[in-house]
Amino acid sequence: MGKLFDLESPLFSGLNKMADLIYLNLLTFVCCIPIITIGASMTALNYVVLKMVRNEDSHLTRQFFKSFKQNFKQATIIWLIILLAIIVLAGDFYIFTYSGVTFPLWLKVAFLAVAIVGLIGIMHVFPVLARFDNTTKNIFKNSLFMGILSFPKTVLMIICWIIPFVLMLFAVKVLPVVFCLGISGPAFVCALLYNRTFKRFEPEEDGIVSDEEWTIAPIEGGEAAEEAEKPEKISHAEAEKKETE
Repeated sequence: MGKLFDLESPLFSGLNKMADLIYLNLLTFVCCIPIITIGASMTALNYVVLKMVRNEDSHLTRQFFKSFKQNFKQATIIWLIILLAIIVLAGDFYIFTYSGVTFPLWLKVAFLAVAIVGLIGIMHVFPVLARFDNTTKNIFKNSLFMGILSFPKTVLMIICWIIPFVLMLFAVKVLPVVFCLGISGPAFVCALLYNRTFKRFEPEEDGIVSDEEWTIAPIEGGEAAEEAEKPEKISHAEAEKKETE
């Protein structure tokens, strides 16, 4: 019984992590209110939850705003691109549904395929931005690559983000739980899912699997294209280490 209430016990560790996630959820929610800052806020959130999954730095506020500031410009550009894509797809869906015009089946299938590929592609966008230094184009490309490479986990990530919306619509009694964990909860579970995938992209000195063990590799343009297409090997963690030195 004494071990159960020990500060290092799994019980207290779990409660402490839960409290951190609630605080992180409220912090992210507040930072997302201006709308334009959603990209930077989600990037900072993913930066912190990955550290939590790996039991690294526990200074939540400092790490959150460090990532927020460091990635603000690129995260905002990426978020505006995603927002524009969402508006276009939502507009197309409205036209398909309410215009009264009969569209050919192939066009509807093409629309659905684009929406699915886009959803798979954005699941890793902010986690990739939080962890790796890369161009905006390669952020999207590598995110899609990771989404396809770990497709079953990507599906689970999509489900994780859908659950809070479903609960808000059909289970009003759990709204307080959604308010406390509706953003950070899915982000933390997703970090558990993509953690091992990320490790395969990270520098080998951290004990990461080398590129040769990847089962999917870019094929366009030969060896030069392969080098260009590989995800950037410089991570924010490595940048922090260089700053310390």
